[in-house]
Amino acid sequence: TDHNVRETLGLIDRAYIIHAGQVLTHGRPADIVANPDVRRLYLGEGFTL
Repeated sequence: TDHNVRETLGLIDRAYIIHAGQVLTHGRPADIVANPDVRRLYLGEGFTL
């Protein structure tokens, strides 16, 4: 776990995003960033890697 999302996504091959105690999504960093729910809840619409 880390609060620097860009740095973390640049280091990993796979991520799991947890929301409200459930796995919201999982996959490669590009898939995580492209997920509309992740963008809406965590990253913001303007987020880029």
